[in-house]
Amino acid sequence: MTRQTASAADPRVELAHDRTDLAKLQTQLGLDRTTLAWIRTTLTITTFGFGMIGYFRSLAEKTDTPRNVQLHQGAIKFGVTLVVLGIAATVLSGISHWVSLRSLRRGDDLVLTRWPLSVTLAMLLSILGLSGLWFALSH
Repeated sequence: MTRQTASAADPRVELAHDRTDLAKLQTQLGLDRTTLAWIRTTLTITTFGFGMIGYFRSLAEKTDTPRNVQLHQGAIKFGVTLVVLGIAATVLSGISHWVSLRSLRRGDDLVLTRWPLSVTLAMLLSILGLSGLWFALSH
């Protein structure tokens, strides 16, 4: 098997360079789309948390039986947890975007993480949902 070597004047070298630059641009645009999707998702989580806080706070003011107050306080804590989780996920997605772009600019290999942000957030939301369900059914 013969091995061909390409010189700098070879048009294949320039084409390979162009393809590499295009691949980097496509990767950067993909990172941008992913970060925008994260922002959209975390805004939804945060908005839902604020909505729960406002709704149950106003409901707690109208009905003041001990059982309702306890349920309303639990729902408010759940809403606050959603707000905190949304803010944390927004910050983490920004950091992930920044680190990935920095690696791309340096020419480093992009590393796939064991626990991507999506899986981590899904697990946290599942735990939060199960604990909220347990609290609602046990009290």
